[in-house]
Amino acid sequence: MCHDSSDRLAPTSLYRHTVGSGPEIVLLHGWGMHAGVWEDVAKSLLEDYRVTVLDLPGHGYSRLSETGHTLADLCAAVSAVTPPQATWVGWSLGGLVAQQVAITAPERVNRLVLVNSTPCFMQRPDWPHGIAPLVLRRFAEELRQNYRATLKRFIALEVHGSEHATAQLHQLKTMLFQHGEPDVSALEDGLAILEQADLRAELSRIVCSTLLLMGQRDQLVPAAAGAAIQQWLPNARLHIFPRAGHAPFFSHLPEFLAELRAFLDA
Repeated sequence: MCHDSSDRLAPTSLYRHTVGSGPEIVLLHGWGMHAGVWEDVAKSLLEDYRVTVLDLPGHGYSRLSETGHTLADLCAAVSAVTPPQATWVGWSLGGLVAQQVAITAPERVNRLVLVNSTPCFMQRPDWPHGIAPLVLRRFAEELRQNYRATLKRFIALEVHGSEHATAQLHQLKTMLFQHGEPDVSALEDGLAILEQADLRAELSRIVCSTLLLMGQRDQLVPAAAGAAIQQWLPNARLHIFPRAGHAPFFSHLPEFLAELRAFLDA
């Protein structure tokens, strides 16, 4: 990807790079991954938009912050290196960060796109649309034993059930450590955020236009969560990719871009 600007050396900031020109867009990756997952999406947008991608703290090229690793800390770190106003596109954990920014700093988020992301990732008695607590805790236990194997098992879940899952799994495995090794404590903190965060009570504070993109075959974030989110965001537009898993921008890139473009260009 061509770089208009990049930052991977400053100890107090995250790795990020910016391409293209036009209205600002911020792309946030999911747990255990890095900004490289967005390469094809960024390339397709750069002629019409100014696209900023970054590695979350402790992921990829970004160093682990010393100030803390809660959801609020992630939001503060990301906000420090992103434009003052932009459309925010967040995948999975990145979508949780984007939601929190839209709730606490609504002036920063012109529009919000949540890709396979919800306000509450873990199942709760009043929320069936999440990951079983046992699954998340098993990942946390396995991380301490062999984090590389755990990440590979996680991305296998991300593509499970999707069309061409084998090819997508190979693509994600090849990409997994392209920005270097993630920090294990950052991975542990990320799982803790996914287990503990519940933004449902605050979701109605999101006032910007919102697009919900879900995969019908997602094994981590049930597609039914999309309709449930519309209880709090009645004006949110929902699109479900029928044969996609947790990463539709890999499995169904043309359809993904068509939905994203229609929303961005509206």
